[in-house]
Amino acid sequence: MRAVQVKEFGGPEVLVTVEAADPVPGPGEVLIEVAYSDTIFVETQIRAGWGGEFFDVTPPYVPGGGVSGVVGALGPEVPEEWLGRRVTALVEGSYAERAVAPVTALTVVPDALGLPSAAALVHDGVTAAGLLELTGLGATDRVLILGASGGMGTLLVQLAHARGARVVGAARGAEKLALVRELGADAVVDVTLPGWTDTARAALGGGAGGRPKAADLILDGVGGELGLAAFTLTADGGRFSAHGAPTGGFSPVDPAEARRRAVTLFGITDVQFTPADLHRHTTTALTEAAAGRLRPVIGEVFPLDRAAEAHAAVEGRGVVGKVVLGVRGGGIGEPPVRASALAPRRVRPSGTTLRGRP
Repeated sequence: MRAVQVKEFGGPEVLVTVEAADPVPGPGEVLIEVAYSDTIFVETQIRAGWGGEFFDVTPPYVPGGGVSGVVGALGPEVPEEWLGRRVTALVEGSYAERAVAPVTALTVVPDALGLPSAAALVHDGVTAAGLLELTGLGATDRVLILGASGGMGTLLVQLAHARGARVVGAARGAEKLALVRELGADAVVDVTLPGWTDTARAALGGGAGGRPKAADLILDGVGGELGLAAFTLTADGGRFSAHGAPTGGFSPVDPAEARRRAVTLFGITDVQFTPADLHRHTTTALTEAAAGRLRPVIGEVFPLDRAAEAHAAVEGRGVVGKVVLGVRGGGIGEPPVRASALAPRRVRPSGTTLRGRP
């Protein structure tokens, strides 16, 4: 089978297509004919050599973890009813034509949902649903979402809006901000403009009882200095989740300052879910998307052999929403999907390149 391998740490060019042996499902496992593979920003960071303290990865390796596809073969002790089912799963190395997964790790894709959308929800849908549950977002909360136009940010905006919260989405540029507003944000903020934190504070507004203009909850999917600046907008007694680091590091929030202001901090280790919670959040995300209540935004689909271009696009922030790898065209039983048919939202912000700023 074809697979994409990281031959050494480095830029997108270290992703190369290789021939690999087909995996064989063991007891309790299935073989998935992969239709689409998810991509997430942290995969580009790991490929570049970042995050050794968090991820035990040594080249050469096949990157990726989330797939949608069709069960093509069964290992011993797996019921026949699984054969031919459309499923999602987290696997070891998803940039490949085939993957194995325990049957307990599978989630059936509803008939009304396409496999591209299912792949886009494998990581981000689960993390978004889990984050809002973890942080206890409620209808009276004011929430600021950093990275609101990305794969997970777009889902957070929709889910927070559905809960009745006041949602302020922060992103870069007019096109991204227009999408964030379309998805349900009450207000949007361009983080490239001077004084964006003042704009965000005004947009968050005050609440009943004379609450100050601040966020009850900040969902920081960006990290770095942007995340640190956003922390100043957290209300005393509020919550701050630093779950993303595409700027090269998580927000360097001072824990002592957080304690002084009674701000509850959440980090990346807080969004590691049990198998039961993982299955529950996945089922919720797929069900909501199938019902039309949650829209995964896919900005571009790249063929497996162009994984290097996909990584460059993810790093360049020129694609609004998700980048997905199309491993087997449209997958079994589905027509091929063109990126333009999903969401023609590829942009090049003025003055930036594919490897430009976050």
